[in-house]
Amino acid sequence: MNKPLLITLSTVCSILVFGNSIGANEDKNKDHHQHNHQEFSLDESTDMHHHGIVVIDEGQPVPNVDLVVYEDTVKGWNLEIKLENFQLTPQDVNSENKLNQGHAHLFVNGNKVTRLYGNWYYLDNLPTGSNEVKVSLNANSHESLMHQGKMIEDVEIIEVK
Repeated sequence: MNKPLLITLSTVCSILVFGNSIGANEDKNKDHHQHNHQEFSLDESTDMHHHGIVVIDEGQPVPNVDLVVYEDTVKGWNLEIKLENFQLTPQDVNSENKLNQGHAHLFVNGNKVTRLYGNWYYLDNLPTGSNEVKVSLNANSHESLMHQGKMIEDVEIIEVK
C-alpha cells in the first residue's frame, strides 16, 4: 500500500529555492470548480509552516473540499463543507496519519479560527467589507494536504455591508 509522502518545511524551502517540477503542468489542468485550490507559497497565511505537508501521490484517490456559504436568515453565515475522497476522523486527531483521513482547518482573513470535525459550521460575525473564508484539509497529525503542487483547500469571499 502506498503511503502519503511527508514533506518537511526544509524540503519545501529547498524546492522553492532550487526548483522542482511540482506544479509545472498546472496550466494544462485548470480547476473547473468555483473553489480555489491555492498554489503553495511560503507567504500564505496558513499554519502549514508549523505542521508540514502530506503530498497525495499520483494514483491515489485525491481528496477534494468544496466550501459552500449560506447567509443565515437571522445573523451570520452557515458554512457547508462538502468532501470527496476524504473522511473526517476526529477520534484520530494527533495520531498516525491514514490516507485521506483527518480534519479541516477554518481560516478567516488569513487567521486560523478552528479545527473542523464536521461538515457544518456557523460563522457569527465578520467585519465590514470583503472577507476571505478558507477551509483546508489536514492529516490526523495536522499536516496540510497537497496534490500536484496545490494545497487541497477551498476559498470563498463573503462581502459584508
